[in-house]
Amino acid sequence: MPLSAGDILNGHYRIETEIGRGAFGRVYRARDTKLDRPVAIKELLKGDADLASAGFDDYALRFEREARIVAGLQHPAIVPVYDFGEDNSQPYLVMSLMSGGSLEDRLRQGPMPLVETERIIGRLAPALDAAHQRGVIHRDLKPANILFDQWNEPYLTDFGIVKLTGGSGDLATLTTIGGIIGTPAYMSPEQVQGGDIDGRSDIYSLGVILFQMLSGRLPFDATTPIGLAFKHVSEPIPSIQAMSGVRLPPEYQPVINKSMAKLPDDRYPTAVALARDLTRLVHGSG
Repeated sequence: MPLSAGDILNGHYRIETEIGRGAFGRVYRARDTKLDRPVAIKELLKGDADLASAGFDDYALRFEREARIVAGLQHPAIVPVYDFGEDNSQPYLVMSLMSGGSLEDRLRQGPMPLVETERIIGRLAPALDAAHQRGVIHRDLKPANILFDQWNEPYLTDFGIVKLTGGSGDLATLTTIGGIIGTPAYMSPEQVQGGDIDGRSDIYSLGVILFQMLSGRLPFDATTPIGLAFKHVSEPIPSIQAMSGVRLPPEYQPVINKSMAKLPDDRYPTAVALARDLTRLVHGSG
């Protein structure tokens, strides 16, 4: 059963209100009464039909895996995980509370200012590269998984479907396509096709996010999740300058093209390399 206001987890996490809901669970604002601080608690719902259809049988193991991965990354632009546990056999994670909302919330207002776009990408890029250097690929990078704290600093979150290289809703929602888990609007071509992926798959997703931040819309559209996913495989990258209401110098298109190249070898090798080119365009320096 979902948690509700007033419920107590582990003797000292008091639930206040639900603040988010995804394909595999819910996120709550809570208070750690022992340390007297606000926290976010993500609960995986074992009885969720979407979760069962996705094939996750060992729920506790999946959550514990995410907690260990994120705890091991320890980057200032990755939402920290404080604790992991179970309550009535329902696994939960305790994380730092991000009170500034998500990038998805902000993009509902349309394109973002260039300086703010560059600031956000510039802060997140080293975090993404740090994860890749540890052999961790996010696989579900999207605006809903970029959160802001009370000081407007962005963070990466939700590493629940990461790939370790060493070891149903709208079209922007986590789903499965032929056993491939991800979000169709942001999937790299190789992820859509079920091929081998590395950190450059996340860089493709970051390129889609950049496209959306600059234009206020996604590069591709379709009526079904599978149709949208395969547009990333077969459709050419749209001209961002050709979109109505978008006024950008043509120099921005090559950055989009390189970050969203169909072949991984044609993309930026790192997220920081993408961010540096964006900085040069926005500030005229690098």
